Amino acid sequence: MAHVALTLSRRWALTPVALRIAVIYLLARLVTTLFFVLAASLSTSLSRFGADAGIVDFVLGWDAQWYWLVAENGYPSELPLTDTGDVAENAWAFMPVFAVVAKVVGLPFGSWGAGALLVSVVAGYFACLALHRLLRDRIGGSAAIWAVAFFAAGPLAALFQVGYAETLFLLLLFLALDAVARHRYGWLYLLIPVMAFTRPGILAFALFLGLHGILRWVRRREEPLATGEIVHILALGALATVAGFSWQLIAGFVTGDPGAYLATELAWRRHWVVGGVDGFIPFEGWIQASQFWFGQWGLPMWGGPVALILLVIAAGLALLRSPQVRAVGTDLRLWSASYLLYLLAVFFPQSSTFRLLLPLSPLWGAVAVPRSRLWRIGVLAVGLVGQWLWIYHVYALGNTFWQVP
Repeated sequence: MAHVALTLSRRWALTPVALRIAVIYLLARLVTTLFFVLAASLSTSLSRFGADAGIVDFVLGWDAQWYWLVAENGYPSELPLTDTGDVAENAWAFMPVFAVVAKVVGLPFGSWGAGALLVSVVAGYFACLALHRLLRDRIGGSAAIWAVAFFAAGPLAALFQVGYAETLFLLLLFLALDAVARHRYGWLYLLIPVMAFTRPGILAFALFLGLHGILRWVRRREEPLATGEIVHILALGALATVAGFSWQLIAGFVTGDPGAYLATELAWRRHWVVGGVDGFIPFEGWIQASQFWFGQWGLPMWGGPVALILLVIAAGLALLRSPQVRAVGTDLRLWSASYLLYLLAVFFPQSSTFRLLLPLSPLWGAVAVPRSRLWRIGVLAVGLVGQWLWIYHVYALGNTFWQVP
């Protein structure tokens, strides 16, 4: 028996990486499909999807409807208003790239949903390949494969099989991070604009490029920094910044309201903030949310900001001091810090928080660093349990704003 296991292990190790990742990815997608089937069987009339829910309903559910609306109808030239005169939820909160690509891919099938599913699944596989490439030189091939497994089968793995822009954005992000790490800056002139119109977050990448440039300048004696590279870093930082604000300008131009995009984003926040939202103030969302959630849990509301401060300190210490996190390399830690700061500045933590943490997926490499097989299998098992719980709550039971994936 031991001989057979050793033989299989050797064959697995000799199998091309792309094929190994394909096997892992397909197995992960099979598990997710089984979870979806089970969730559909448990869906009731109280669920958003009804008692006769099917997998197709899940693929096209929640925010996928907004992407479909963008693909079919574009964006409103007049902002819809609520009965109180506030800007209502509308399509300007969703970027066009995924919606349009899904429509084009779906044309032979006569279905936007089929195109969206194909784009998500295929982009997810290539994102796994890109993640492996991003991590293998840092933590080793074996750990990188495990990181891919955690990523493909983790708590948010349902997003590989629904009409969301996440997997396409992650593919672009991993390619962009890899280009920066390898100093192949030319690719970023293509990747940055596409990322910017796929999903919010490019401003975090602009901050990352700035920190990367500072680090390279500081280390220029140990790692030569050519003049051309300085020009690229500065130009790309500017490009990412302009791209990050361009959607706000486009929304303002089309609607005639300079604050159209921010007002649209705040429309979702009004579900959570008692008394409404007057306007956008950076970092305010997390403070409001910490007080809201502590109140919901029956805890003193003043404890929310205290817990938030402790959480920020813990995240900072993990990025700075944890040996496992340090193993993934300085650039990936800078990206993680940049993205966390971006979320802290613009986001209001609620049911979508876990989904919005997906751009931190390179940190699965830190989780995969410990060589203990028991640890790695345990992490995989916990991820699968988390995936089922997430699918069960947002699809089988999902029926209100605090269950949006």
